[in-house]
Amino acid sequence: MNINIAVVPVAGLGTRLLPATKSQPKEMLPVGRKPVVQYVVEELTRVGLEQILFVTGPGKTSIEN
Repeated sequence: MNINIAVVPVAGLGTRLLPATKSQPKEMLPVGRKPVVQYVVEELTRVGLEQILFVTGPGKTSIEN
């Protein structure tokens, strides 16, 4: 059976990463020159996944943008 969808949980306030997450969501924190979520997306597409589902919380529009 082939897996062609990934579920990436990005909900939550990121309080364990304060004060870094006070001004931007944890999934958008930069690691090197890219946000951490971009590394996840790049790796998932590299292995051939066709669909990526992000589970977000209320008011989390950074992933949508």
